[in-house]
Amino acid sequence: MVTLEMIKRLREKTGAGMSDCKKALEESSGDMDAAIEYLRKKGAASAAKRADRVAKEGVVLAVATPDGRRAAIVEVNCETDFVARNEEFVNFVRAVANAVLETGTIEGDALWHYSLGDKTLGNLRDEVLAKFNERIELRRAEFWQTDGVIGLYNHFGNRLSVLVEFAGNITPTNPVVNDIAIQIAAMNPQYVSREDISGETLAKELEIGKEQALNEGKKPEIAERIARGRLEKFFQEQCLLEQSFVKGNGDQTVAAVLHQLGDSVKVVRFRRYALGESA
Repeated sequence: MVTLEMIKRLREKTGAGMSDCKKALEESSGDMDAAIEYLRKKGAASAAKRADRVAKEGVVLAVATPDGRRAAIVEVNCETDFVARNEEFVNFVRAVANAVLETGTIEGDALWHYSLGDKTLGNLRDEVLAKFNERIELRRAEFWQTDGVIGLYNHFGNRLSVLVEFAGNITPTNPVVNDIAIQIAAMNPQYVSREDISGETLAKELEIGKEQALNEGKKPEIAERIARGRLEKFFQEQCLLEQSFVKGNGDQTVAAVLHQLGDSVKVVRFRRYALGESA
């Protein structure tokens, strides 16, 4: 049975109208992912990406060692923006991130028993809980270690952070390390390169592009060509290496910028944390 709550949730995810969302859910027997795909095929969804966000405040923060060999990224949630902007809470989140960085663990006794000198991280957490009287929790965290270099970017306001790992002949102080991290923060790619995209995802994108074209009145053979053209645009939007370099004049891709540093320099992986998004 399709409920009003389901319709509202689908509308939040896609930006489509209420009636379109209701029909999509009915056609998909209440399956949310299938309904999103249905709306995309009909051109009713305003965005290809899901925006499954939760209504929580907090702080996102990335930290790394000076040599760029170890890094951590965390999201710590609280209930109100007032607490999230409080310097004491931000300092607590920084302590959590540094503990993850030092211990290499993201939960359990090893993390909360981490020594801060005169107290443990768990003691500090209890103090923060007592002071603000809000639910405060470590929602997610990651620890990275590499033989290459890890760069990071923390956006002003502590609501968005990025880690990006490089291989090859590059140092943590190279400006490109920070530039690529900013690129990921600003453009939100989903993959490093098109080779990282599964065959299933590619087939689905082609199918969606073709059905959109058919719905626009195009002939099947023309719709096929249009779908492949739209797939190329998908690569340019979703693959980091194929995106236009945001700090340039728009005439260079990220891949071209990396190529200038030598063939050995590669982006291995990245992680982008935005406050409240689905993990």
